[in-house]
Amino acid sequence: MAQSQRRALRKPTGGRYKKGAKKKNQYELGRQPAKTHIGERRAKSVRTMGNNSKVRVLAVDTANLFDPKSKKYEKAKITNVVENPANRHFIRRNIMTKGAIIETEKGKARITSRPGQDGAVNAVLVN
Repeated sequence: MAQSQRRALRKPTGGRYKKGAKKKNQYELGRQPAKTHIGERRAKSVRTMGNNSKVRVLAVDTANLFDPKSKKYEKAKITNVVENPANRHFIRRNIMTKGAIIETEKGKARITSRPGQDGAVNAVLVN
């Protein structure tokens, strides 16, 4: 069954919207989240609207790390997920999303990209 991102049939009060019965449209299509975790790099290409594509990273073990002091990027190995504001259960499962704090060999870093949609893990060092 296709996932839809259209408006719900019911109002926040519990009442129904009028003329709510219509078919699902392709532009309302939603997909399961990628749930990027730590491991050897695995990626999947997904076709999107307008024949464009997104790269979904399913697993990755390195991050493009930005050091604000030296203003330089370097690759760093990811060891584990320390904090994830998206879902507290993602920490135990080492799932990375935007805003998650990861532990790298260079220190703790905050993820600034969306690994499930961008195809890369970009992060900024945090003290």
